Amino acid sequence: MKVRKSVLSASIVMALGFAANAAAQDTAAPAPPATQEAKDLDAVIVKGIRGAIAESLETKRDEVSRVEVITSEDIGKMPDKNVADSLSRVPGVTISAASANEGAFDENDRVSMRGTSPSLTQTLIDGHNVASGDWFVLNQTGTVGRSVSYSLLPAELVDSVVVRKSSEAKLVEGGATGSVDIITRNPLNFDTGFSVFGSVGVVYAEQPDEIDPQISVLGNWKNDDGSFGVTVQAFSEKRHLRRDGQELLGYEQIAEGSAIATSNPDLAGVFYPVLIGSALFEQERERKGGMISAQWKPTDTVELEANYFRSDMDADNYNRNYMLWGSRILGQGSGQAPDPGYVVRDNTLVQANFTADPTRQYGIYDEISRPGAESSTEFFSVGGKWDATESLRFSAQAGTSEGHGKTPTQDVAEWDTGLGTGGGYLLHGVGAADWNLGSANTSVPGTPLVDYKLDWIFGFQDIDVVDEEDWGQIDGQWFLDNASPLDSIEFGVRDAKHKRNLDQVTAQGPACLVNGQVDPSCPPGSQSPFDPANFPQGFQNYPSDFADGFGGNFPRNIWFHSMEQLAEFNRFTNRDPQARFFFPGAYGLEERNSAGYMQLNFSGEQWNGNFGVRYVQTKEEVTNYVNTTAADPAAITTSLFGPYKTVLTTNTYRTFLPSANLKVDLTDELVLRLAASETMTLPDFSALAGSVSLLPPATLGGVGSGTGGNPNLKPILSTNLDATVEWYYAERSLFSVGAFSMDIDNYVALDRVRQEFLTIDSLHPAPGAFVPYDLVVPVSSHAEVNGFEVAWEGTFGEYFGAFANYTYARGNTDDGQPMLGTSENTYNVGVWFENEMFNARLNYNYRDKFFSGLDRASAFWQDDIDNVSASFGWKISDNYALTLDAMNLNNPKTKYFAETETRPRSIYENGRQYYLNFRFNF
Repeated sequence: MKVRKSVLSASIVMALGFAANAAAQDTAAPAPPATQEAKDLDAVIVKGIRGAIAESLETKRDEVSRVEVITSEDIGKMPDKNVADSLSRVPGVTISAASANEGAFDENDRVSMRGTSPSLTQTLIDGHNVASGDWFVLNQTGTVGRSVSYSLLPAELVDSVVVRKSSEAKLVEGGATGSVDIITRNPLNFDTGFSVFGSVGVVYAEQPDEIDPQISVLGNWKNDDGSFGVTVQAFSEKRHLRRDGQELLGYEQIAEGSAIATSNPDLAGVFYPVLIGSALFEQERERKGGMISAQWKPTDTVELEANYFRSDMDADNYNRNYMLWGSRILGQGSGQAPDPGYVVRDNTLVQANFTADPTRQYGIYDEISRPGAESSTEFFSVGGKWDATESLRFSAQAGTSEGHGKTPTQDVAEWDTGLGTGGGYLLHGVGAADWNLGSANTSVPGTPLVDYKLDWIFGFQDIDVVDEEDWGQIDGQWFLDNASPLDSIEFGVRDAKHKRNLDQVTAQGPACLVNGQVDPSCPPGSQSPFDPANFPQGFQNYPSDFADGFGGNFPRNIWFHSMEQLAEFNRFTNRDPQARFFFPGAYGLEERNSAGYMQLNFSGEQWNGNFGVRYVQTKEEVTNYVNTTAADPAAITTSLFGPYKTVLTTNTYRTFLPSANLKVDLTDELVLRLAASETMTLPDFSALAGSVSLLPPATLGGVGSGTGGNPNLKPILSTNLDATVEWYYAERSLFSVGAFSMDIDNYVALDRVRQEFLTIDSLHPAPGAFVPYDLVVPVSSHAEVNGFEVAWEGTFGEYFGAFANYTYARGNTDDGQPMLGTSENTYNVGVWFENEMFNARLNYNYRDKFFSGLDRASAFWQDDIDNVSASFGWKISDNYALTLDAMNLNNPKTKYFAETETRPRSIYENGRQYYLNFRFNF
């Protein structure tokens, strides 16, 4: 790292040396202060594809640092219905549809840069952080990153998006590899005193075969002299999702010396799938919210503004997974051996059949309904600018933001299936596997206790993950009126406090009813969920076209109960928040970041640049809930999961972050950019806070799996170098080539440790037993990412244009493990047409496979994926237009695999979506 820091220092010295040399050759006086203000990115309202491209390229060219800009084509009209999809076409930016290992849900909602995890990319709104929440329970209680969910940010909100690939001292810390700043509209930048813009439309989702309404309206008013204005925006967007999937949930090994390894020596140490299932996920989403902004200029030297934004997503969902239970059959070598004729490839049991044994269970079926699941984000900010003198300007901002991710209820039934039926499977590599449950009729529940029985009732309740941030900052800029190359000095301070808490996790378990009231003791005469008389009556079946596009031969016509039936059945549960408090899942985190900076801005006849240093002090307080003994004076003994106590870990870190940027206009068309910086971000919330998520073993004596945390992880520091040449060879045209290098200290990698936890389930009934688990925990490591970008954008005559870009990123870690989120190859191509009445656009995006983490103690890779989207527009008049946006036109399948492509993990299909909107403005 010392060598790398020397390279950074040398780069900064070279940049300053170049500036001094150029200054010696150019003694012309700098432009007056008024011309040196940073360009107001939302000061120009552009119309149409051509205007948006021109504005984006103009802003990109004017910036000193390395940026990419996406500008809205009209009020409330981004190039895509999803902001993340628009960002995917920016060189060096990749997107994904999952935050952890939950699989892809319909739309892309995570953004990352240059082959790194989304947590290393910062998302801002108008230059400040925003607290966020996730609606899916695994993102609330499992892998909890620092990435913002774009599912809460409607495209209609956005004026422009600025992607910053190089850093400056004045920018808020938090993006180790870059930042995305979503710029909203200012009331005083509208042309007229009163105006209304909006769209009314529908979305048709092909997979669920549903049509849902979409509406967005923006109104703006400003007074005659342009000194006061208000913008009010509201949106309501509903849609249905259906995800068809096949899931292979983890791999484990046949143990050396076990009964199966002894009888079949070639199976010793061989991996096999833990579960193989037909998974159906359905959801109804409704996103509502809005933003109100007020702007006031009481004098020519003072400007004030206030903004409030809120977005809520109701996200009820229902997941079903009917599975072959490989770990119950093989039992890590203690169970049933496969019939002769099995196949081992790449140390994996890829083909196995199991003759029916009436004493054995071959399947398991999970029905998990989550009514009331939701996420939300909101912020309130106030700010102002004051030109104290002609040469001195101050600005200030303060605000508060809060996000929630809630799962108040999980109604669950886990059924034992395949009782004595036999079964088998055949893996075909990445993609769908063949599997069966022997003689089982998967289309009907059958006879209770003969064909199926209740295994367990589980599921976390009362989840409310609270994410909060309060901040305040003061910035100043002193413009110098002299003949030196130093134009201005910027300086400022900032203080922010961030909290992330999950205070209550209620792990429900089976109970009994006495006179309609829950009684965990199950006295004589009580009603029990294990009594077949209380099982839900009646059933439905998976859609007739379930997984039609997967290929493979596996159960598709699966029976299931309704969400209402599950809710009624889950009356037979104990959800007492004190007795069923699952303390390993709770956590608390508080961070206090205090920063100060100074930045020097230089310019000459054909160049400009900056150099600065930012100092950051971070104070962390992490609260973990850990096992203890009843004899511990700090022990809390009210939980059925054993005595526990809270442990507070505190750390303080101090960091200097230098940065330098240099832009040289080599010719009127050719621009050279050089950048060097040190940036930082903090590890994921789940990496620090240590929420423990456990998956019990399938057999007695087996080893479970899970995840945990490490409160002593240090801030992640990245030393970044960037060099780019941009050729603006014609109007709305650009060709650029750039190279980048990132050296990342304290990179968070994953490792495995074995710990014991008190477990209460069907194999270990109350009072339970201490069971070993292999936990995946974060550890500090070191990583490097090196790569290059090539981008082209051009026009063909007045009405046609196209773009293409390619990014190569190669990531390496010291321990030889792959980097999270690194796709080596990413590319985008697109064409567009626009005249005075019609416009059309067609886009194609491709992303290489990438490592997504560890799940159930085995690797989790996402395979290559591509996507085709299109949009069409008809300008009916100056006030009305009709637009059609089509997403996922190639109906992509999202595929995952484990350590090798011989071990598939899952395949999902979400289908196409079509958005038809009538747009208006007055």
